[in-house]
Amino acid sequence: MFDAVFNKPQRRFDRVQLAALCGLMLLGAAFVYSATMVGGFANATPWYSQSWFRQIAYCGLGLAAASALCMADYRSVARWSFVVYWLMILLLVMVLIPGIGSIRFGARRWIELYFFQFQPSEFAKLGFILAQAHFLSRPQEELRAPAIFWKAIALMMLPFLLIMKEPDLGSALVLLPTGFLMMYVAGTPKRYLVRLLSGVAILGALFLADVLFAPPKWQIKMEDYQRRRLLVYFGAEYAPPPGAPKAEKERLRKQQFDDSHNVRQALISVGSGGLTGKGWRQGTQNALGYLPRAVAHNDFIFSVIAEEKGFVGSVLVLTLYGVVLFTGIRIAGQARDRLGKLVAVGVVALLFSHVFINIGMNIRIMPVTGVPLPLLSYGGSSVLGSLIAMGLLQNVHIYRKAY
Repeated sequence: MFDAVFNKPQRRFDRVQLAALCGLMLLGAAFVYSATMVGGFANATPWYSQSWFRQIAYCGLGLAAASALCMADYRSVARWSFVVYWLMILLLVMVLIPGIGSIRFGARRWIELYFFQFQPSEFAKLGFILAQAHFLSRPQEELRAPAIFWKAIALMMLPFLLIMKEPDLGSALVLLPTGFLMMYVAGTPKRYLVRLLSGVAILGALFLADVLFAPPKWQIKMEDYQRRRLLVYFGAEYAPPPGAPKAEKERLRKQQFDDSHNVRQALISVGSGGLTGKGWRQGTQNALGYLPRAVAHNDFIFSVIAEEKGFVGSVLVLTLYGVVLFTGIRIAGQARDRLGKLVAVGVVALLFSHVFINIGMNIRIMPVTGVPLPLLSYGGSSVLGSLIAMGLLQNVHIYRKAY
């Protein structure tokens, strides 16, 4: 009798975290509406095809998926982790195949469905977290074996390299802090991680030196737009080839000015909001098209919020994310086993990486990489992936007392 009482899971969600998530979803829908409902084209589009309505629909689907996920103990879900992981790897391979993956803005990241653009990399992050948590939740003595360490690195590097191939630098980069933090929390020997991270730091420094200073024939092969983004971020001038005519120098100077336009206008938007902002739908940067409308509702949604609701609105957004992150850390601390702890840590690290990189893009402390702001940026795959990740976190919380 007593065993039945103690083994019965307490099906109670973390209400504080749910309240913060609802606040973020409401803000996302409101400011996607504000960012997109400008100009005659938006008003001429049927309401069911407009971005704000799609955002609400994606939130509804995401909440349904997260609720369904919470019906099964996360330990049962983890048994399928490698099936999910390899399915995601298959989708990452498929998206690179011409005729299956569609190209937008020079990158092949999406699979076109009838009514939805599916981005496998958003779900591959979740597959990686589940597989890595399951793999690392073995006895701590086994983690000291070099073979286990390198297998964990391979689990991280396979989706990393496939996503880089698309190319999608931002989505690939968020895997690194997520994976390394999970390995650290799991108990991987610190000397392994220190040596590896030192090597990564050296390679990163050499890569940046190549981008900024190497002559064209010595430069590492990468997409031209990615190189230009890094040059804009570091404030380096586009170097013309030796002996280039004056017209070519002028062309490069104009191209650099155009390439830095988005970041420059995002900074103006954030700064012009002042304390309380210009008011909802009153932001002139977006309404007049200075903040490009193609990216205002996704990559630069934070700039729209900062302009229209000012410092107060920006602090509100950061507070809501802070609540989600700190409740996630608490859930990780209360987890009943190492598997639950690692799943929660992976989700929290992934969310923090997204928030830090995206807001950093808007205030120019990070280069522009196209990382969405969870639940605020427009995008079906991003919203669904974020809510499923929150479902995993709530799952760990619900079953924390089921011994």
